[in-house]
Amino acid sequence: MNIKISGIGSYIPEKSISNTDFSNHVFLNEDGSPFGYPNEVVVNKFKSITGIENRRYANDQYTSSDLGYFAAKRAIKNANIDPETIDYIIFAHNFGDVKHGTIQSDMLPSLATRVKHKLQIQNPKCVAYDLLFGCPGWVEGVLQANAFIKSGMAKRCLVIGGETLSRVVDDHDRDSMIYSDGAGASIIEASDDESGMLSYESATFANDEAGYLFFGKSYNPDLDPDTKYIKMYGRKIYEFALSNVPSAMKNCLDKSGLGIDDVKKILIHQANEKMDEAIVHRFYKLYGKTPPKDVMPMSIHDLGNSSVATVPTLFDQVLQGKIENQEINKGDILIFASVGAGMNINAFVYRY
Repeated sequence: MNIKISGIGSYIPEKSISNTDFSNHVFLNEDGSPFGYPNEVVVNKFKSITGIENRRYANDQYTSSDLGYFAAKRAIKNANIDPETIDYIIFAHNFGDVKHGTIQSDMLPSLATRVKHKLQIQNPKCVAYDLLFGCPGWVEGVLQANAFIKSGMAKRCLVIGGETLSRVVDDHDRDSMIYSDGAGASIIEASDDESGMLSYESATFANDEAGYLFFGKSYNPDLDPDTKYIKMYGRKIYEFALSNVPSAMKNCLDKSGLGIDDVKKILIHQANEKMDEAIVHRFYKLYGKTPPKDVMPMSIHDLGNSSVATVPTLFDQVLQGKIENQEINKGDILIFASVGAGMNINAFVYRY
């Protein structure tokens, strides 16, 4: 039995925030001391490393569950299914619903339950729950849906990745420029042809790596230290990803029985352009190869890093022809991969 993505949808917020919008921010070092560079230098260096020029923020009236609902409706329409036939709704996120202008996370009821309510699904046997797995949450949700269907526990699942990271960033931390908002959703079900998931890999590194991404106080010492924001040790994450993600991708591809030359596209979490490029180069180097041109679509330049939403959104955008010089054709072999808080790594090989 193959498990396929029968429907895909995404929601990209309309509000576009450019790098120049950060020109008046007061960026500080971790100890609260001022940066020794003007903001223009900081922003230009940021762009050269991450590739980000713009990012999207949700409109004030929407929360993560709203974005997930919008993406879910599009995935359901794309799959052309009756939502009453969905057995599981899995919503991957990190911070729940954070209303604009507030600092409190709201996860009761679960975001998956809120989406089920908004979709007006009446079937009580449609089980809705949330998944906290860092940025690789959507990929992990797909792996869980795969397990549910193969075990006979489900026939059809809705897997969502949604986040509003713009509401949990420290404005005094230059890393705040990385994060964005968005949602992607997918319908997962059994395939009656050769398309679908061929192999997978998933791992959690929880020794020294466990705290590479965390909730911490603002770099501004005048702000309440008990108010927490998303923080990361960027250099450690970069080194961790380069050391571990390529080998995880190789293990996954090797388990599929396919070769590196069979791979047409790598859809990787949009975290940092330089990091993603380095990961893919190291992955190909494990096979004594160099990456072919256009093997790795990128959306980070205009959308930023929306965490769990990046991979499904990227997939949706490529299929819709919205990323220049990128397309996916029937029978193409794809690798989906992600890395993030945990530290978690996962991947799956997929025949479209």
